[in-house]
Amino acid sequence: MPNDSVLIVGGGPAGLEAARGVADLGKKAILVEPRDELGGTPYASSYATLTPDLRDTEEEMAGLLGDVRKHPLVDVRLGTRVVKSEGRAGEFRVTLAGGDGAQVEEEVGAVIIATGFQHFDPGRETQMYGYYEYDDVITLVDAEKMMKKGKIVRPSTGEPPERVAFIQCVGSRDRQIGNKYCSKVCCGIASKQSIEIKRMLPNAKVFIFYIDMRMYGFWEDQIYWKAQEEYKVNYVRGIVTEIIRKGDKLLVKGEDTTMGRPVEVLMDMVILSVGMEPSRGTIEMSRIFNIPREDHGFLATQGGPLDTVSTPVPGIFVAGAAAGPKDLEDSISMGGAAAMKAVALLNRLQRVSVG
Repeated sequence: MPNDSVLIVGGGPAGLEAARGVADLGKKAILVEPRDELGGTPYASSYATLTPDLRDTEEEMAGLLGDVRKHPLVDVRLGTRVVKSEGRAGEFRVTLAGGDGAQVEEEVGAVIIATGFQHFDPGRETQMYGYYEYDDVITLVDAEKMMKKGKIVRPSTGEPPERVAFIQCVGSRDRQIGNKYCSKVCCGIASKQSIEIKRMLPNAKVFIFYIDMRMYGFWEDQIYWKAQEEYKVNYVRGIVTEIIRKGDKLLVKGEDTTMGRPVEVLMDMVILSVGMEPSRGTIEMSRIFNIPREDHGFLATQGGPLDTVSTPVPGIFVAGAAAGPKDLEDSISMGGAAAMKAVALLNRLQRVSVG
């Protein structure tokens, strides 16, 4: 008989939803997470609120985390990595390693990879934004951590900024560095954060420098127009080419592409909207499970738009940003879809075995 368990690799939103779905459908879920806590990037990167509705991250995820932790069919393994896999659909033999180096072999019928993404490092030499040079050049992640603490300040002085600029598409839509894709969420997150800054600092002037603002679905109405009309955030279509220090300010140089003229503006703080790249875990799972990666480095799927979770390896599925840039709604939906397909596969294999 094929094994009746499903291994889920990654304890972020997609993996949590996959584990809950598998267990609710009556199968055992083994949830493996290399960190010491569940929650994935929203927890590891200290997200204050979720896009687009600005609800508290921990409050919003509490229900999902609670369902997974208390479900009798979910076996959570924290501080654990997958180091080896053999076998095929219905009878995978997977070796897990704990933080103490001890290894254990588990037999599972299907696998769901939910290893997420990593944020682009804006300090690469091709980026001219001074991230490692100027204290007041930060990323969306850095800003989110400040918001988690309830205040926005200039790292160089500890004082609230009067002028803040967001720079979009840092590490995305950039053929020079090889990231030829849109990371999908950065425009929305920058707009969300601009609203939060204005709520905390009503007198601050906030600017967003963009190539194109890409707002998907309801985000256009929920955060883009809200930021402009209610909070008076300034959107500037332009390309920033350089940031240099001028006195105790940052001089942002670039081009206003709407007006077709150079632009130089002084800012107290610059926030880089960094994009998504395949995580180390995603790359490692590709190697261990022999899952091909698509042209941009994420895990490949084989069903096109009609099946976003089945990989070319039978019995192995993917959910969330391990398959490419995804927002939270995408990740949750993919987690549920992967759970359904994994359980359906096990049921089908069991019927064939019995028959």
